[in-house]
Amino acid sequence: MKLKSMVGAGVFALMITGMVSAASAQQSKIVELYKSPYCGCCGAWGDHMKAAGFQIKEYNIEDLAPVKAKYGVADDLQSCHTAIIDGHVIEGHVPAQDIKKLLAEGGEKSGLAVPGMPVGSPGMEQGGVSEPYQVIRFSKTDRSVFAQH
Repeated sequence: MKLKSMVGAGVFALMITGMVSAASAQQSKIVELYKSPYCGCCGAWGDHMKAAGFQIKEYNIEDLAPVKAKYGVADDLQSCHTAIIDGHVIEGHVPAQDIKKLLAEGGEKSGLAVPGMPVGSPGMEQGGVSEPYQVIRFSKTDRSVFAQH
């Protein structure tokens, strides 16, 4: 009877460990951040992502146009930095909670973009001032509003 209890406890411990590992994997996704070495707001967005539990792998490059072209970021969706996470393209100052929602949904690899540099978006905070902005979900064939802030 004791052996059965120990085996049961061991199985339970493995199940809990697996659930914790899966949750940790979700939170520790690596964000590849392509940015200009001279842009402070891009670094501030990276700090926002770190605070939300993501790991940042930063690439400071002079010309972001080839990166944006490689990942299919249309001109009207562009911002000052481009990031890749789990196969998804993240363009500009997208809030971490929106990225977590996209990752949790799974499915088709698509991107999220906050075009331009709206005041009040993550990395663009300016003394409590904020302007409304949209997060656009995009793929090669479709676009839609993913979130409004």
